[in-house]
Amino acid sequence: MRLVLVGTSHHHAPIELRERVSLDRENASALAERLGEAICLSTCNRTELYVAAEDLEDAERRAVDALTELEPEVEPVLYRLRDQAAALHLFRVAAGLDSLVPGEGEILGQVRAAHEAGTPGRLLDRVFRQALHAGRKVRAQTAIGESPASVSGAAAALAEQVFGDLAGRSVVLIGAGKISEQAARNLLSRGARIAFVANRTVERGDELAERFGAEAIPLERIGEELAQADVVVSSTSASGYILDAVTVERSRRGRQLLLIDLAVPRDLDPAIHELDGCYLYDIDDLEAIVSETLAGRRGEAARAEAIVAAEAEKFHEWQASLDVVPAIASLRARAEEIREAELLKAEGLLGRLDDGERRAVESITAQIVNKLLHLPTVRMKQAAVSADGVIYADAVRHLFGLGEEDGR
Repeated sequence: MRLVLVGTSHHHAPIELRERVSLDRENASALAERLGEAICLSTCNRTELYVAAEDLEDAERRAVDALTELEPEVEPVLYRLRDQAAALHLFRVAAGLDSLVPGEGEILGQVRAAHEAGTPGRLLDRVFRQALHAGRKVRAQTAIGESPASVSGAAAALAEQVFGDLAGRSVVLIGAGKISEQAARNLLSRGARIAFVANRTVERGDELAERFGAEAIPLERIGEELAQADVVVSSTSASGYILDAVTVERSRRGRQLLLIDLAVPRDLDPAIHELDGCYLYDIDDLEAIVSETLAGRRGEAARAEAIVAAEAEKFHEWQASLDVVPAIASLRARAEEIREAELLKAEGLLGRLDDGERRAVESITAQIVNKLLHLPTVRMKQAAVSADGVIYADAVRHLFGLGEEDGR
């Protein structure tokens, strides 16, 4: 089995295009199941398909078709990676090295959720578990995750830049998920006040509002509260706009308003940005803030890159060994079969030995087999990481007639 990756991200496609191929967990899981042994990783910044198959060309074609069915215009911005390159990319993603905000912590949970919702076999299960390990290792051994460590943190920093001081500023949260909660905590830490929480699910909205001393309101009431809001942060999974320009202009009564749209697909009508006194930013707009944090992180990023590169090499060695391990196992099984058969022929002689002597004969013959096979086994494993691995495996099968007795 081989590994293929097809996807796009914020490095290649603007949000206007990414949101058309963005999938919620249920649809991502269904798409993975349709592709066979596959995992779909879909976040605000990327939609990627990881597929394990014997025929890489066919797997890549099916993955491309699956994404272009969602949005035909995405094809020119799709990247395609295979085997070690695909694994290295995934490890960098899990480590936060490929994120809009380097080192952000949310992506590790998203990789874990994609793994759980996918249809992994042995290969994909191995590479995703190793990616999670690499991500945890980077966070434990480097300081790349220093603040702002998430898109939510960057959003709060943006609000502070716009107003200068957030003390007493009134915030309306649209959506009560993890990203909204993190944004609220970051805004609170800078002095803002969470005034309202609007959410489609009343119970979740009430819970988050109570936690921050805010008032929970239904989504339909958002417009009514804009007249007393300074900041609106929106992050829902809605398929259409939660707020349009007409509603904002009618409701805010001339008040200056900062709107931060953290959702993909977007929650807020881009036309809002054209209104006087309204400042609308989406996920892609946060890149300016991110760039300011990069200088202090470059050294940590280099250490993190070394960690994920080492993990990718381990995956390469493991994947390469899959070609020779069956041959090694067959060779050892054949040698053990011969050893046991020869001992059986000498049963008359062995029957005269006591138990201790018989065990000594068993041990000596087993050691002879192990010593004879030790160097060929080592050499085959060494060759596995090069192009000669398959050649060595085939040569061993041919020289020892492995599999010939059952017609293989």
